[in-house]
Amino acid sequence: MKIVELPVAGYEKVVRAEEPEQGWCAIIAVHDTTLGPALGGLRMWKYGSPDDALTDVLRLARGMTYKSAVARTGLGGGKAVLLGDAKKDKSDALLGWMGRFIDTLGGKYITAEDVGTSVVDLDVIARETKHVTGRSREVGGSGDPSPFTALGCFVSIETCFEHLVGSRSVRGKRVAIQGLGHVGYWLAKHLHEAGAELIVTDLEPARVERVVREFQAKAVAQDAIFGVECDVFAPCALGAILNDRTLPQLKAKVVCGAANNQLAEDRHGAELLRRGILYAPDYVVNAGGILNISVELSPAGYDAKRAEERVRGISRSLAAVFERAKRQGIPTGRAADEEAQAIVSEGRARSPKP
Repeated sequence: MKIVELPVAGYEKVVRAEEPEQGWCAIIAVHDTTLGPALGGLRMWKYGSPDDALTDVLRLARGMTYKSAVARTGLGGGKAVLLGDAKKDKSDALLGWMGRFIDTLGGKYITAEDVGTSVVDLDVIARETKHVTGRSREVGGSGDPSPFTALGCFVSIETCFEHLVGSRSVRGKRVAIQGLGHVGYWLAKHLHEAGAELIVTDLEPARVERVVREFQAKAVAQDAIFGVECDVFAPCALGAILNDRTLPQLKAKVVCGAANNQLAEDRHGAELLRRGILYAPDYVVNAGGILNISVELSPAGYDAKRAEERVRGISRSLAAVFERAKRQGIPTGRAADEEAQAIVSEGRARSPKP
């Protein structure tokens, strides 16, 4: 295993590992450990280039710092990416190699599942390192975090309506969901049971068919999802989905979804504000998974009921961000960043690093 440290300003540690004979490559980014060890999922994706992978892991790691801070998990932020097609290239040998790479950081980074990886994969990785969380319930872990991420997104949508109209009810509201993977499916389930109308799309036709069948959703083409008439646009796929091309198409009152890094650039948050669209900052909304894991890491051990209580607390965190944004007249994304930075600064002042 060839490991190279990549100096990146503002990050505590960024390292790339390669196994040239196998064609394997992975990057781990540790953004900030002021509040605790850097927790973040392992994403396996077929990136266009190593530079694209680096850009993604850096954005994701910083987002994890902010997510953990606002959710007050007692954890820092990091992320790992494994370059490759999860459907074709994944193997126990590759996952074991990734586990050994993670172990070289000595606990500074703790991994979990993400796009392209699963609880089963984590069990394989755990053969090579103890710095793994979110493992299966059978081995004492907290299991699949997706239902908790979806619950956090659902209560965030309720919070958006409470902020706008004084009522949390989603009954009769039209919600357009982009992406019907584990989180998107569970979000659709919550919304359907609460009486919302669903408009959905996904790259995988089978996922769309399932949600249409089970939740009476209306399916639209992938590019059509941006322009549908709806109350909420819920991005639950990959990031940078709010950009110069898609923003002019939006006809929603609210953007609230579980995808990471939804804004292609910070200025797009200001554009949403200018257009009168309420944006629920993604890392506040999608903190359900990491809150679930934080319960697993607590001294008392994992308890699903306690995890659900903590996830429902996302509503309070989001309401505080909305209040800050309103008070200062700034985009909600900037308000969330300020909230996160203040929490990290407080932690740094309490426990300054040598």
